[in-house]
Formats: sequence, C-alpha cells, structure tokens
Amino acid sequence: MNDYRITRKLMGSVFELIVCSASAEEANKYLKIGLDEIERIEKLLSEFLPETATSLINRNAGIAPVIVSDEVFWLIERCMAVSALTQGAFDISMGPLKKLYQFKNIEFRFPNKSEISSALKLVGYKNIHLNREKKEVFLTKENMRISFAAIGKGYAADCVKKLWLRNNLTSGVISASGDLTVIGHKADDSPWKIGIANPDKKESMLLYIPVEDASVATSGDYEQFFMHQGKRFSHNINPITGLPVQSIKSVTVMSQTAELCDALATAVYVMGAEVGLHFINQLQDTHCILVDEHLTCHYSKKIEMKHES
Repeated sequence: MNDYRITRKLMGSVFELIVCSASAEEANKYLKIGLDEIERIEKLLSEFLPETATSLINRNAGIAPVIVSDEVFWLIERCMAVSALTQGAFDISMGPLKKLYQFKNIEFRFPNKSEISSALKLVGYKNIHLNREKKEVFLTKENMRISFAAIGKGYAADCVKKLWLRNNLTSGVISASGDLTVIGHKADDSPWKIGIANPDKKESMLLYIPVEDASVATSGDYEQFFMHQGKRFSHNINPITGLPVQSIKSVTVMSQTAELCDALATAVYVMGAEVGLHFINQLQDTHCILVDEHLTCHYSKKIEMKHES
C-alpha cells in the first residue's frame, strides 16, 4: 500500500487529497471522485460565481424568496442551528462586515463607528427566513449577504469522505487549509496526524493531534490579520459587535464531521478562551485547543495532546 496525493486550489483554498491504495490506477479513481465533488460544491455554493444558489439568494435580498435544492436548504438550516447554539458567534450573514476590513498585514483605515453600525444592521441569522415546505430562502433586508466561507470547506470534505466510503476506500485524507477529515489509518497502520503550527513561526509545530476516523478544523490568524495603531487584529470578526477579534491566535476543534468543526472553530474564536472552552465542554465528542496571544495553549476537558520535542 502506498500514499497517492493531489493538490488543487478550489473554493478559494488549497485542497490536498491523499489516498492509501495498492495501485496508482485505483488511487487516481478515488482522487478524481474527490476533486469532482469539491468542484460540484464550489459551483453550488460559491458567492463569487453568478449562477450559484448563494449568488441568487444574495441578489434577491430584501426582494423575494428563492427556491433552492434540498442540499442547499438543509445546509443553511444547519448553519442557522449552529448560530442559535453559539448565540450568534457563528453567522453566515456577516458578509457586509467583512467588506469593511482588509485582512492583510498592512496599516489601513479602521472603519468608524457609523460604518460598523450600518453594516451590523445587515447582519443577523434571524433575518434569514426559511420555508421548509417550499424549500425557500429569503434574506429579509436589502443588501444582506450570506457566505459559506466559514463552513463550506468542511462541508466539502465531509461530502468527499462519504463518497469515498461509499466506494469502499479504507484509508484517506481530505485537507483544506486548516480543515481535515480522515478515513482509517496510514499505510503503516499508524494514525494520521495534524500539526498545530506556532502562529508566529509556521514552520514549527506547537503540538500534533492523532486523528482517527474524525475531523479537525483550525481557525487562525497565521496569514490573515492586520495591524492598527500597533495592535494585531484577526481576520475573524465578531458578528455581534462588528469588531475584529483580538487576544487569540488559533482555535482547533475536533469532532465527527468537518462541517461542524469548521463552524465551531470560527464560533469559539469569536467567543474567546473562557466562554469558548466552556461551550465546547458542553458538547459530546467535541474537543478544542486554543492558542492565545502569548502562545499559551488552552485545552477543553478530556483531551490529551503530545507536544513536539
């Protein structure tokens, strides 16, 4: 058995697919299945392609409900459930806020209170109205926008995993810029593992996590951050205050699905260390590691990690 892999930029991220197989021919079949599925989801959910369900919903904000496929409808409903569970810390409607900021390591003009206040009026998952019977989605305010940026990669990874399992793959990895889900073990029968990088020195690992038939997602400001008046601000914005998050450098969540990990990593980042870890501790089969501004690691309960020596 050997590892075969392919890397491709899709959904605005770098996806790496790894398949453990006895032959290149068999591995390539699985790799193609994976890439085709990610491309399908990008064409379904991207906010940057004009014919996607997301774009259609956004164009009709404040105008009319939009009928969507069952797949899109149930994904949005799950997003709404996570929003309610996290009391708004995760919110797919926060596009207007993100437009106010540039997430690069440069000095720039910080939005004023009036601009933030205006954007906040267009943000709020409770303004996304769903009609289950008709499978309709309606953004109640004009210029509202939804985006699956904080959950789409995880959803895509889960979809690929389901297809691989349906086609009897016993060992593989779907990785996408901090989101990862695995099947089985490596070729040498050891667990797959993911490293949590030092936010200030990406080439070195703070620790590593063995992952067995589970998923991991990391939200961090490794590359997307900006400096303002000598202070470092994350690309993660609090959808309730409209302000970028400080004091946290990365959040890693482990659970059964990559979709859930993706959404919760963003939510915990917004919640902060104390509230976020308390929240994770209430969830079954879900764990978290948080790295603060001092590079101190904070762990949820029932988790044991091994530091790199």
